[in-house]
Amino acid sequence: MDKLSAIQTFVRVAEAGSFTAVAKEMGTAQSSVSKSVAALEKDLGTQLLTRTTRSISLTEEGERYFEQVRRLVSEIQDAELALKKGEHQLSGILRVAASVGYGRKVLMPLIDQFLTEHPEVKIDLNLNDGFIDIVEQGIDVAIRIGELADSSLLAKRVGTTYRALMASKSYLKAVKKTISEPKIPADIAQHACIIYTGLQSRNVWEFNSQDGSTVKVSVSGNFQSNSSEAIRAAGIRGMGLCYSPTWLFDSELKSGEVKVLLRGWPMRPIPIHAVYPPQRKNSAKVKAFVDHLSRNIGKQ
Repeated sequence: MDKLSAIQTFVRVAEAGSFTAVAKEMGTAQSSVSKSVAALEKDLGTQLLTRTTRSISLTEEGERYFEQVRRLVSEIQDAELALKKGEHQLSGILRVAASVGYGRKVLMPLIDQFLTEHPEVKIDLNLNDGFIDIVEQGIDVAIRIGELADSSLLAKRVGTTYRALMASKSYLKAVKKTISEPKIPADIAQHACIIYTGLQSRNVWEFNSQDGSTVKVSVSGNFQSNSSEAIRAAGIRGMGLCYSPTWLFDSELKSGEVKVLLRGWPMRPIPIHAVYPPQRKNSAKVKAFVDHLSRNIGKQ
């Protein structure tokens, strides 16, 4: 038995709560992962995991052992990578997660730059507009937009994003004869609105006046989606007004194809965080990547 390999496998199974997920991550059979952990248990003379048909959980002894070895595993991996070829150079796989639109429009140029600076690093990018459990999926760093819920994850604010009410010029031209361009938030109720279901508020859009007061408007339309890319496509096609981050339409705003409305009614800025599991706290790759985002997101 390769004890270090068995310990590393045990740590990932404990983190993910699944033999199947770890087997998929490692590109091996579930039985191989299970045998590796069983061999470690036999060597230690104690049961680390309680297995049922539906789930696995740490035993009391397993909990204590996991807390002791997971930090060591992370430090060993980083030390090995840093000393590869005798060079203090970042290398190895970095698993990153983000929403589809943000990943494509904002993150990709930053990833390209990071890989140019650190050619020995390989980034595995997971783009998903839905919620993912980054511990279960083995993600090293996830980019999350919006206020964070309380969790055991560590987080660093790396930037701020701004939303705006926007519409394509083709939409404004099409409705010009029957509906005027919004001058105040209440005017939005007359328009078709493209609703992003990924927002908690969904069909209630909030605006701030210059005197500090807040106005909420209930909106409706005949198209909604949980995909930021679909919202972008619908907005460009002139299917209605969008309540979206400005980066989603950056090229269209520059060309004039899409126009910002209600400039006197700004929306609350939204924080952007890089979040990562506690066991990645001492990872040199994670620290370098998060610092890279913090330095460069604001420049965009």
